[in-house]
Amino acid sequence: MTDFPWLTTIILFPIAASLLIPLLPNKNGMWERWYALIVGLIDFALIVYVFGSQYDFATPGLQLVEKYSWVPQLDLNWSVGVDGLSMPLVLLTGFMTTLATLAAWPVTFKPKLFYFLMLAMYGGQIAVFAVQDMLLFFLVWELELIPVYLLLSIWGGKKRLYAATKFILYTAGGSLFILVAALAMAFYGDTVTFDMSALAAKDYALNFQLLLYAAFLIAYGVKLPIFPLHTWLPDAHGEATAPVHMLLAGILLKMGGYALLRMNAGMLPDAHAVFAPALVILGVVNIVYAALTSFAQRNLKRKIAYSSISHMGFVLIGIASFTDLGLSGAVLQMVSHGLIGASLFFLVGATYDRTHTLMLDEMGGVGQRMKKIFAMWTTCSLASLALPGMSGFVAELMIFVGFATSDAYSSTFKVIVIFLAAVGVILTPIYLLSNLREIFYGPENKELVEHEALIDAEPREVFIVACLLVPIIGFGLYPKMLTQIYDSTTQQLTVRLRASVPTLAQPAVAKRNEPVVSLVAPTIGKP
Repeated sequence: MTDFPWLTTIILFPIAASLLIPLLPNKNGMWERWYALIVGLIDFALIVYVFGSQYDFATPGLQLVEKYSWVPQLDLNWSVGVDGLSMPLVLLTGFMTTLATLAAWPVTFKPKLFYFLMLAMYGGQIAVFAVQDMLLFFLVWELELIPVYLLLSIWGGKKRLYAATKFILYTAGGSLFILVAALAMAFYGDTVTFDMSALAAKDYALNFQLLLYAAFLIAYGVKLPIFPLHTWLPDAHGEATAPVHMLLAGILLKMGGYALLRMNAGMLPDAHAVFAPALVILGVVNIVYAALTSFAQRNLKRKIAYSSISHMGFVLIGIASFTDLGLSGAVLQMVSHGLIGASLFFLVGATYDRTHTLMLDEMGGVGQRMKKIFAMWTTCSLASLALPGMSGFVAELMIFVGFATSDAYSSTFKVIVIFLAAVGVILTPIYLLSNLREIFYGPENKELVEHEALIDAEPREVFIVACLLVPIIGFGLYPKMLTQIYDSTTQQLTVRLRASVPTLAQPAVAKRNEPVVSLVAPTIGKP
């Protein structure tokens, strides 16, 4: 069965299945939700089977490669494959989208369109992590935006059209930089190709690499999101429903981090050496600025949205660390935050369904009537503030130690970065625990209790949060379960990145010295 097109099947199956939804009977969404859930489970089972039987942890390169000619004159192909950078995120996508489908159980408004979009998005998200052709990557990156826009604009809150329009303008606008950079890379040199492996092997001039890197950084910085390209995210989360929250926090933000690793670091290592200090600084700004902003928010959704932006700052520091440990921590942080962020946003939705308010000033004391939701909120908040034994703690610790032990930066720069990042880490438990206090502790808000039925969590909601907590705690206690999937790939990438910094490379490689590195990035390249 090794010749079977597994990845193509995994990508196209939910998309093809979505086309049958209009044929289902009209039963107030009952058929659609069961159909979408079964399709999601089948596709996730396929992903797990392929991962268990076909994926080799020790192989750093691409596996399960499938390539079919599309436009031979331009060397355009349907080309897919996975390695250590993409396989964990493909697993996360299957897991998260299936749970998001279950979280969407109460949806009764336009159910056929809703579940059609959910399944179409399922295949599109996996395609982003699997395709190995730059033009195809651009196409699936763009197509994946359409379901999100519709899910926001049709099923969102009062300002849903504003939030959806801002989302599409930011993300589609950023995507233009991907297209321009992809075309520039494809036509550079003597051969025209969009194959990622061939593009990575081209010998680009450093100044050209810097332009490409800047274009990609803008495009992927919007999706990550990086300050100041982040403002669409609080608005989108502020108007989204629980399942869309889970997909935004659990998968979409990870596309930005994945693309930075795959293209910026993997394809343009010399430019990465120049931009690395800027990435570290942007990561620190993300951590501190978003933590302070989250602390000031009175809207529950926006508070958790800014918390997500803060946590993604650690990914930038890990990517720029030039160490195996830091890079491994960045991948672990992406998966960990996907799980933790999705759990918190799901609980925000569950709380809103009962209180019909997102303003913390209008809550208080609801823990007396919603004990299960209180317990789940507490556990997931502890995971988000990086409590030891949870995945967030391991990921952030790996990034801190990886950056602190990096020989690519001066000691002064490392001390300043670690101090500022630590300030963000200290702020996180302050705003998360104060969040719990304002929602659940203290005397009951009599007006809220009189007008709303504060019923406790139902079994479906407990099951969804439990499914998310199992890997959160599992990776926290035994992170090797996840890190062994990508260790060989990240180690290979680290060697490639270090070879681009003269003082880190072996003597034979150090002759590739580019003087602009020491001018643009004075903290890199010092003996």
